[in-house]
Amino acid sequence: MTATLLGPDFLALQVRDVEAAAAFCEKHLGLRRAPASPPGAVVFATEPVAFAVREPLPGVELDGAARPGLGVALWFRTTDAQELHDQLSAAGVTILSPPQDTPFGRAFTFAGPEGYALTAHGS
Repeated sequence: MTATLLGPDFLALQVRDVEAAAAFCEKHLGLRRAPASPPGAVVFATEPVAFAVREPLPGVELDGAARPGLGVALWFRTTDAQELHDQLSAAGVTILSPPQDTPFGRAFTFAGPEGYALTAHGS
């Protein structure tokens, strides 16, 4: 039998400033750090897939990127998309697309750490 992929098991954003990106995730998104993280990264206790911010891998140059992650759609589940939108907006976080109803519930996109476009969806 041929080995196959089972699905995403770990997601990480490569960032220039790991601590600033981690602080954004904690302050604005309510994420909590996992008990352990490898050097150069902060892993969060997210489910069902672990999420982290980390130093860039060798050969990754973020300074020249117009927008990091261009072409990748990264969606996070939330308990209340509208409430999260309102909290982020009030905190001055850039909203890239306003809340709208989608097949996956209410959703909106915002600028996360270092300008990554992140979508939150839920009830």
